[in-house]
Amino acid sequence: MTTEPTSPPHDDTGGRRAAQNAQPHGALCRPCQELALAEAVAKAEYDWSKATDCRVLMKRHRESGECMAGQSV
Repeated sequence: MTTEPTSPPHDDTGGRRAAQNAQPHGALCRPCQELALAEAVAKAEYDWSKATDCRVLMKRHRESGECMAGQSV
């Protein structure tokens, strides 16, 4: 008898959230990069609460006017 490995809970948005959060041309400012990395680490550790916190902080950062992502310097 073989058993299939179980997969972690997944985002039921079908990946749409990641596409919505993506910046044009893949340019991210440093705080965006740090939050994206923290979210990836949290997901790898199956820490869904921390991953959600990272997404919330990313959204707040982008809406704050401090985000330099996608802007030419």
